[in-house]
Amino acid sequence: MPAKEAPVPEQAKAHDKPEIRGILIDIDGVVTVGGAALPGSLEAIALLRERGIAHKFITNTTRRPRSRIAGSLARLGLRIEEKDVFTPAILAHDYLARHNLKPFLVVHPDLREDFAGLDAGKEAVVIGDAGEFLTYDLLNRAFRKLIHGAPFLALAKNRNFLDRDGELSLDAGPFVAGLEYASNRNATVLGKPSRAFFALAVESLGCEAAEAAMIGDDAEADVAGAMASGLHGVLVRTGKYRPGQEAGLAQPPSLIADDLKAAIEYLTA
Repeated sequence: MPAKEAPVPEQAKAHDKPEIRGILIDIDGVVTVGGAALPGSLEAIALLRERGIAHKFITNTTRRPRSRIAGSLARLGLRIEEKDVFTPAILAHDYLARHNLKPFLVVHPDLREDFAGLDAGKEAVVIGDAGEFLTYDLLNRAFRKLIHGAPFLALAKNRNFLDRDGELSLDAGPFVAGLEYASNRNATVLGKPSRAFFALAVESLGCEAAEAAMIGDDAEADVAGAMASGLHGVLVRTGKYRPGQEAGLAQPPSLIADDLKAAIEYLTA
């Protein structure tokens, strides 16, 4: 009996199938939820290795350091090194070092290890998702530094994220917006949907942006951000995805698939 063909994701019939040489994969809500692997996700990543498709993991998570993210994936059985994971904090560290800046951190304490060694230069405000460690005093200190001219860096500007209890929780974006409003300053955003973030990740794949796809559950940061940066944007109906989110995008996703496995099966067939 012939093998059953994988279902064709939405939008595929309306577009020529792209020639993909590299794939960027969001982690939370695509590979895992609450630290556990989503059904079919590990098999999908194994398929990429089997077919020789370059791939990296890209996340806007700003509560956990890169070492812990890579370790969590490794414990799921993935062969992964820290250099295979791209986070806003790593890009921020490089940015601060290049510009001789030291960070005033409005972040979760666990993330501080990604900013080690940055002790000299002018102070810059760096804000991420601080969770329960975000206080009025901390925000107010950051605000005062901003109105006195400190550079303003946001690790990400996501509106919300899928929390461990299965509900959406506030991400860093609302607090970035609050500081922008109060200080009358615009933050430099280093995570998705930043073009610089996508460019760095694509460079690691060894291909051009037009030959790469970004697979994510966030229509705005993952898909729209990737497509604005020249990649193919693939939206999956897992994690934080809610029906109809794609309707608000300036252009439809390149593909809409039920999950990571369906997306990868189609893109690499």
